[in-house]
This record gives sequence, C-alpha cells and structure tokens, in this order.
Amino acid sequence: MDQADIPALLARLASDEDAARKMAVFKLQSSINDPAFADVFISSGGLVILRRLIMTTGGNTLAYSLQSLSRLLEVDMGWDIFEGIAATDLVERVVELVVTNPLVNILRGAMSILVAIVSHSQSSSGAAGLSNRAESSRAAGGSSIRAPGSFGFRALRPAVAVYPTFYELVIAQLQSADHALCANALALINALIRDILSTDLSAVPTTPGGSVRTASSGDDWPKFIKKLQDLGLIKAVYHLMQSSALQDLAHPLLEFQGLTKVLLRRWREVSVDLERPEHRRALKGLHLASAPDRQPHTNGTTNGIKKEEPTAESARKGSRKHNPEKWRRLGFETESPTVEFEHMGFLGMMDMTDYVRKNEDGFQKLLLEQSTQSMPKRCPVAKSSLAVTMILYDHFEVDKPDEDVKTYQQLDGTKSSDKVFRPLLLQWSRLHTAGLQAFFRIWKATGAEQDDFDKAGELVRILIDQVVGQAVRTKDVVDVEEELHEFDCARLRELQMELLELAFEDQWGTHLYQVREELKREALQFVKEQRIRCLLQGSWFTKPVPKRDRADSAGKCRLYQPRPWRFAKLSHNRRFLHYADFVQQTPQDPGLDAMVDRVDLSTISSVVSNVSAPKKGEDLDEDDQSVSSNGTRLQNQTPKTTTKITIYSYASAEEAAKASSGAQDAREQAILTLYPQSHSLASEWLDGLLMLLNQAPITAETSRLVGQVYDFGLKIRLLNVRFESVYSGTPAGAGVVPSREGLDDDYYYQV
Repeated sequence: MDQADIPALLARLASDEDAARKMAVFKLQSSINDPAFADVFISSGGLVILRRLIMTTGGNTLAYSLQSLSRLLEVDMGWDIFEGIAATDLVERVVELVVTNPLVNILRGAMSILVAIVSHSQSSSGAAGLSNRAESSRAAGGSSIRAPGSFGFRALRPAVAVYPTFYELVIAQLQSADHALCANALALINALIRDILSTDLSAVPTTPGGSVRTASSGDDWPKFIKKLQDLGLIKAVYHLMQSSALQDLAHPLLEFQGLTKVLLRRWREVSVDLERPEHRRALKGLHLASAPDRQPHTNGTTNGIKKEEPTAESARKGSRKHNPEKWRRLGFETESPTVEFEHMGFLGMMDMTDYVRKNEDGFQKLLLEQSTQSMPKRCPVAKSSLAVTMILYDHFEVDKPDEDVKTYQQLDGTKSSDKVFRPLLLQWSRLHTAGLQAFFRIWKATGAEQDDFDKAGELVRILIDQVVGQAVRTKDVVDVEEELHEFDCARLRELQMELLELAFEDQWGTHLYQVREELKREALQFVKEQRIRCLLQGSWFTKPVPKRDRADSAGKCRLYQPRPWRFAKLSHNRRFLHYADFVQQTPQDPGLDAMVDRVDLSTISSVVSNVSAPKKGEDLDEDDQSVSSNGTRLQNQTPKTTTKITIYSYASAEEAAKASSGAQDAREQAILTLYPQSHSLASEWLDGLLMLLNQAPITAETSRLVGQVYDFGLKIRLLNVRFESVYSGTPAGAGVVPSREGLDDDYYYQV
C-alpha cells in the first residue's frame, strides 16, 4: 500500500461501520511490516486507532488488528503503544483474550504480542529504537517516558493476577492441532522463563570476590519453574519433541531445550545452605525417609555391641541424642553433607530427594541391606546419586554453550535433525532414578568394594552413553528405563574394553597400528599351522554308495562289497595328499603305506566347496535310513552330509600352460572329492588345503578363530601396559641426565 493512502486508511479504521474497519485492518496487516510505511502510520496517530480496535472489536476485525500489531513489533516499531497509564489495560486485554477467547486466529495474534512484550526487556536494540522514535511518539500523543515494568515478565503480572488460569491455558495450547498456535504458546513460555532467569540473576548479590551469594538469591524463578512443571509443561514439550510436527516447531523446541540446560546450570550453581529453609527441609526429609530408627539387630546386639535396655530417661532424651553415623549411613563420606553437595550444588540434592521421595520403601530396604554388609562392601547411596547426576550432566553437555539452533539450520533432513533434539533431557529425574538403580545393580553384580567406586561409576557412564546416547528421538523413556535395568553386565564390560582399546589407539596411533598388523599376521600363521596339522593327522570322510550297491534288509550285498569310508592324510613333507577307501572305519587310522592313491599338491588348480552345516534331520534321506533291532544304524550305512570338498586339476599340461598364461578358458577336472561329516571338519580341511596353496581362508569358523587369537594377543599386550600411562604425560624429570656435581670415583658394587 502507498504511504499516500495512509490518511484514508486511518479514516476507514476509525469508521463506525464494522465492514469498513474489517477491510481496512485486513489491508493494514499486509503492509505494516514495511518500516517506511510503519513510520508514517505511527507518526499519523495510527497506534491510538489500532489500540482502540484491539480494546473494543471482536471476530476477524480483532484478529487482523492483533496480527497488525504483532507484525509492527516484529520490525521493532510501535512500542509506544505500551507506554503511559493505559498500557496496563492493553496488556490485560491481550491476556484476557488468551484466557477467554476460543478462536485460533485471535489466540495466535495475542500470544505473539505477549511474546514480543516479554522479550522486549531482553533486547538491547529495543531501548535504542525507542529513543530514536521519541519525537514521532510525541506527535502521536504518546509519552516519551517508559513506565518501569512495562515490559518483560513484570508486565504480565498484574494481568495474570486478574486471570490466574493464564499459565494453565497457555500450556494447554501446546496440545493444539494448529502448529502456529502451538509454536506461539511455547515461544511465550520460553520468553517468560528466559526473562525471569535474567531478572533474578541480575538481582542476586555477589560477594567481593564476585561469587554468587546463593543464600540471598531470588526465589522467583524456582517457584515459577515448579508451577509450570506442576501444570504439565515438561510432559507436553516432551510429546512435542517426539511428534511428527518437529519441523514446524523446531525453533521454540530447541530454545526450550537450551533453557532446560540453563536451568540445570543454575540449580547446580546454587549451593546447599542450611540457612535456607527449603534446603534444611530437604536434608531433614532425607534423614527421616531413611527410617533412622529401623536399625538391624540380632539378640539385643548391634554390630557386635550389646544393646542397653532403654530407660525412661533415655527414651525421653533419645530424640536429642546425635547419631554418630547419621549421614554416613546414607552414603555420605562425612557427617557434613552440605560439603559433599558443593560439586553438584542444589541440583545434586534435588535428584537425590526426588529419588528418595518416589522410592522411599526401596531406599529404606537398600540401606538395611547395605548395613548388613561389611564397611568396604557397602555401596554409598548418596555418593552414588551424586555420581549419576554428574554423569548425566556430562552426557548432555549441560556446560557446553547452546548452539542447537545453529546446528539445526545447517542440517539437512529429518534423520540428521534427530541428533539435535534430545527429548530425554526433559526426563532428567527419571533418567537419574534409572541410572542410580543401574549403579546399585552393577555394584552388586560385580562384587565391587568402596575402593572400586570410580570403576563402577565408569561402567554406569558407559551404560548411559550406550542406552541414552544411542536412543532415537521417538524412543519412549519407559523403554530406556527398561533397557538400563536389563542391560547385560558382560556386554557392558566388552564395551569398556572396546573404549579402552580406542583410548590406547588415540594415544599411540601408529605404534598400535603396527602391533595390530603384526598380531594379525601371527594369528593367521598360527591358525594356518593348526589347520595343516589337522591334515597331517588325517581324517575320515564319508563316501556316497550307489543305491543298487546298498545292503538289503538281511544285510547282504547285491553286487560287491561297497567301501563307504574314505581316509585322507597329508604326507609329512606336505607335498602329497594320500587317501584310500575302506569298508568300515578301522580302530586305528591307517598309515601312509596303506594308502596307494595320492594327489600331488603342485598339480592342484583349485579347491571348491559349498561349506554349509547340515541341517537337523538331514543326515539321511528318508528312504536310506536302515536301523537294526537294537536301534543302532547298520554298519554299512553312513551319515549323509550336505558338505563336500572337490579338488580340481588341469586336464592336461596344455591346459596348465594356458592357465599360467592368463587364459580364462583353461579346462579343469575333479581328481578327488571329500565328504566331511561335520562343519568343523569341512572348515579345517577346506581352509587347510587353501593355505597349503598359499590362498586365504574363506570359512567363517576359521575367520572367527583368527579373530579370537588376535583379540587374545592384543589384550595380553595391553595388560602389560599400565592404564594410567594412557592419560599421564611424561613423568617429571624424565630424560634428564643427573648431575655428577659433588661426586668422586670412590664407589663400589655390592654383589
């Protein structure tokens, strides 16, 4: 729209006819985001008319008016409308629309305006832009002095006091089917959280050294966050992160994810202080939940010391008597728990109290169970809880600067963006509980002692990285909890060894690569020798018998005596493969002199096999089974196998010459066929023959054996290296030649 048409537009906006106003404000919303047009509109007194429309109209006229104001604020103009005495009424009107109006188009505009109001106090450019337009606001009848608290979280407080269900209804809009409304509602919540955090942080006094005095810090933000959580905020955002509407809500969701990390950092920065009533109540709740009066005793003794009968005086003073292990029995290292919360702050206390509150019976049973153990074998519950909190804190990189929005903009595709969204971060408390229970399970399964606490913690860290870190975006937290509870400890140990191997590799690089290559060659040579020794020992193979030559029911042969067994053996010089056929297996393996047939290994062109393990029930054809009266197989019936090894040779010297010259059509002929009775025997002979011909083994069993020998060799070498040497640098003074100053040549060796 042309700037010359603005007077006519203002006249139609001020008209008493609803149709004229509706058409005018409809055109206004499409042009007002032009800064040049907006400047003329404001200087012409348009803000007063726009405010009147928002305060008095309804339906589409109101929706277009709200959208116009929202777009005007997007270009950082029109903030004068919230100045003066009537500013509170306008904010209250917008809040009223959010609470009472059911129309989606009105709700979208109202929430967008509230987002701008709350976020304006956090914008450094807002004040500058406002001062630059001071003259134009005076021309429009606005005040050049901004009232304190007209922006930010405080701007909404008077209106929210009138409509106390405001937050509940805003969170309810997170379940709306309209993605734009859902995004505006979440953006409003983000703006409120961000503003109250920045306001409270600026209000917190500091010590002369610059550290935060948490005892005097503001209490607004914890109360506000708890109120939102009680209204179901976490659950609603968690479902949004797992929904298919991810792309439409990406920006506010990632902003909420970043604010969650900010909250975790803030809770960690709050020191546990007994002067604060809520901290004192939390510690007292931990002590009472531990059932301090339920001490294990047997025959009037406790820990081997006879228990005295309580007297009336002792019963009266019992509650005042201090238990010397009041906090150590809960798993603290000392009787000053506040000191042990220093590293994780109030966040560590929150996690522990939340676990105890939700699992009070299990907590008491665990303490009783641990009290029956000797001191070195007791699992320190409180210390374990703090360790799991730290593991989660490091896993989600809470201290890392939040760059999820930038990362998401650089990614392409839904699968890649799934790595940025971490919905499980919102389930912090449940992950802590599941991780702590996994800690107790690992402690018990490994038989750990208190000296092994760091080792058990490392296993839990690997477990969290494996289960939580590998979980897809849509994986439900219930499945994650179940996997943490049922993860195999043996598999966890294997993962730890793999990570240790990677750590060694990162530290040593080229040296470890050389060791690996050497071990691979040694493992292959070892297995080659083992396979060839199997050939030198010799083995029995089956040989198919034609149907016409098989025995009848009386055990008599029809034509001649078949020889269904074949014995093959490699000569001692490893040059010939001897074999012979027999009627039955002999108690002792035949020698080379009893086998007149042989194959010269130098004439073998190839070895072919199907190498497949026989399936269950396929040892014999159904028609070929012949069983004697006592249930045993007849002597001349041999198991039928599906595996065979065929040895080929060139048909003639000319064919061999053609093959040596590189011709592909050299003709081969089978010179020997072996039928192994088992898959292992087939693997030994097939790969043994191939290795004799200087070819690589091909069966899975041999490859697995080579891998096992290699792994054992590598682990044995790694065991000779101290674990600390991976991380520690050169010792102090290493490589320095000691000085001989003050020494003479008067010395001797003591033998």
